[in-house]
Amino acid sequence: MQEIVKDIDRWRTAGKAVAVARVVDVEGSGPRLPGAAMAVSEDGEVAGSVSGGCVEGAVVTEALEILAGGDRRIVTFGYSDDEAFAVGLTCGGTIHLFIEPLDW
Repeated sequence: MQEIVKDIDRWRTAGKAVAVARVVDVEGSGPRLPGAAMAVSEDGEVAGSVSGGCVEGAVVTEALEILAGGDRRIVTFGYSDDEAFAVGLTCGGTIHLFIEPLDW
């Protein structure tokens, strides 16, 4: 989380809405361990990483949906998940992310 705090603070100061995604569980081989975090501002700026790049685009989409009025949620990407495979999650494992809006 510390690697994204400066960006979150900058976005907060600018009055932007922000969502945070955190790795909460990994089954098998995963690109990042639980605790890895990524923040997304309402205009699509990204700080941090939850997968080393392989599912970040899909996570940004989920985060922006949450910021547009959706509920916080757990999102899962795994090797057998067509979307995850299409965006590059080929490590053979499954990652579970919790994505929520920050409430100032």
